[in-house]
Amino acid sequence: MPIVTLTTDWIQDDYYTGTIKGKLLSSCPDLNIIDISHKIPVFNTAKAAFVIKNSFYHFPKGTIHLICVNTEPSTGESLLAVEYNGHFFIGNDNGVFGLIFREQPSRIKEMGPLPEGGPQSFRSLDIMVEGACHIVKEGGLSGLGKERDSYERTVPRRATIEQDVINGSVIYIDSFQNAITNITKELYERIGKGRQFEIALQSNHYRLNRINNTYGETSVGELLVLFNSLDLLEVAINKGNAAELLNLSNSSTIRIRFFDKKKGNKGSKGKPDRLHN
Repeated sequence: MPIVTLTTDWIQDDYYTGTIKGKLLSSCPDLNIIDISHKIPVFNTAKAAFVIKNSFYHFPKGTIHLICVNTEPSTGESLLAVEYNGHFFIGNDNGVFGLIFREQPSRIKEMGPLPEGGPQSFRSLDIMVEGACHIVKEGGLSGLGKERDSYERTVPRRATIEQDVINGSVIYIDSFQNAITNITKELYERIGKGRQFEIALQSNHYRLNRINNTYGETSVGELLVLFNSLDLLEVAINKGNAAELLNLSNSSTIRIRFFDKKKGNKGSKGKPDRLHN
């Protein structure tokens, strides 16, 4: 059964959601429609890209992912259908694709425009549904729109390196109010080389010298950091709301400073340090 996923900046029970699902099923009755998220902040393509980038590859090859976030194209933008790593993506060429893909997609198609005389709003209901059903019926992008060799490139925020310091930032707040940063485990290990370190949050207001393996290694209510399932450094409070209590938001800074003395990360085992103010 063909799978179509929905990621939108609509409210779950808004009529937009029911409308696009009804249109999809009317055009392709055998679809299996999966909701990835309907809680993307309005027009927030960065958050949409993070959610899709870290979830799409768990779906079977051939899945069609509709990105219904900031969908209505502005001047110079187009709706695109893209094939990447065996999956298909349909969305607005507003930079979201550049945040999702690591390499060049195997195929890009420009879709539309809408026929003259009809309504020009809610393009996702018409062009995107038509594109999804075309992929289902034809088995790919052949015959859908005109070929493109590029899309709008948006460079994701990356951690920077300054001598023995990694400067990162929060890029995502999850449903547990954990703050996920753009500091990767690979970068931490490559720069740290097993040295001791200090992690500073909120302009050094909070400092830690230990990275957990699990949340439970730290007492309930205490601050911790760990590398999560995405291998990204995450700030959390065991059974608490780190982002809310520490006033963290997207773009909040986090800094790791490494020390040349006392080789080895002794803080990686045993009980965590308490929160420093």
